[in-house]
Amino acid sequence: MASEQFVKALQDQIGHEFSAHQQYVGIATYYDALTMPQMAALFYAQALEERDHAMMMVQYLLDQDQRVVIPALAAPRMDFVDVVEPVAAALEQEKRVTAQINELTRLAREDNDFASDQFMQWFIKEQVEEVAKMSDLLAVVTRSKDDYERIEDWIAREETGEGSDPTAPPIAGA
Repeated sequence: MASEQFVKALQDQIGHEFSAHQQYVGIATYYDALTMPQMAALFYAQALEERDHAMMMVQYLLDQDQRVVIPALAAPRMDFVDVVEPVAAALEQEKRVTAQINELTRLAREDNDFASDQFMQWFIKEQVEEVAKMSDLLAVVTRSKDDYERIEDWIAREETGEGSDPTAPPIAGA
């Protein structure tokens, strides 16, 4: 059974994941309004991924016979000064989530909660990928901030999308 402090922290993390989902929708609509369909699609996909992460956590709590709590969320940021700022915000968000995931793992280990520790391993791997992806995107957008078409071309060429990961935790409702 999952430790009490891990369960509480995971319930909080569900809120962080849903908040990331909403923020990515906000970023996607910003790029959509600029007629940057590649950037918009990338961030709409990121939003769905964050929602799935939250639902994986929901399923884990259900599987552990724990109460699921969905925290209230603040509204996402919707206005940005230029095309670089949303990506910089996304990178900072991914770094924050990485720290949160690491803290969840620490709590599980501290309580000898081996099942929860194992559950968190997939998220650790995922966060390495997410930080790297946003770091690369920030470099491209910064370099090409005055050439939207160049950014769009890079996304179309480099963003291949992710296939299904058979090692991912199950998603509640899927």
